Amino acid sequence: MTDQEFEKLVAAGIDALPAHVHEKMHNVAIIVADRMSDEDRALGGYRDGEVVFGLYVGVPLTERGLEYTELPDRIYIYKEPILAAYSDPKDITACVANTVWHEVAHHFGFGEEWVEREELRRGKML
Repeated sequence: MTDQEFEKLVAAGIDALPAHVHEKMHNVAIIVADRMSDEDRALGGYRDGEVVFGLYVGVPLTERGLEYTELPDRIYIYKEPILAAYSDPKDITACVANTVWHEVAHHFGFGEEWVEREELRRGKML
């Protein structure tokens, strides 16, 4: 899969989010990267070899004050681990969309436990 094709899947995952989510997303950049950097792996507390499809880096909306003026938060979607885990185009598309949803949920202040429970409830855990 080309970078351009993968980026289209990420864009489709973003577009699939409800309008009320789009309206409330502030100061966040969504970035496609081949893989997680060593710095972000350390920042997130991930071990070497641990498979990570996406990462949210920033201050969740629920923790920002009125004077919040930091650099944009970042949501990374990692191409190589997703393509290593899935080969069927439908599975790749579903994984990308769910990864976008998962990381945006963190942007809104939802913790990992809640996100994973909600993914199971939605039948979207990959």
